[in-house]
Amino acid sequence: MDHLPKKSIIVSPYSKIRESILLILKNEGYITSYTKLKNGSNVIENIEIHLKYHGYDPVVNDISVISKPGRKVYSKSSDIPVVKNGLGLVILSTHKGVLPDYEARSLGLGGELLLKVF
Repeated sequence: MDHLPKKSIIVSPYSKIRESILLILKNEGYITSYTKLKNGSNVIENIEIHLKYHGYDPVVNDISVISKPGRKVYSKSSDIPVVKNGLGLVILSTHKGVLPDYEARSLGLGGELLLKVF
């Protein structure tokens, strides 16, 4: 086949933390963009994520959740894990908001480890 598998996916429900994570993924070049989808009463319900490819290969090879509702994982700034020798990214929730790992380290902030992306 000569086409990309999927151009976009839809995630629901909408939340501010999901939007913060998507903004980081967009700024880091893992996705092309995202769109907030509203229902008939003009309330944001879903998010459409526009996926990014390098040729026919997806830019995101692996994305995994670190903290789960039953098991939250926290880290000090000095203990934030490094993904694939710095080629990947850890996304954290800190008291200054949702941040990528390198920004949290530079600010000396720890927090809840949300996702690991490569």
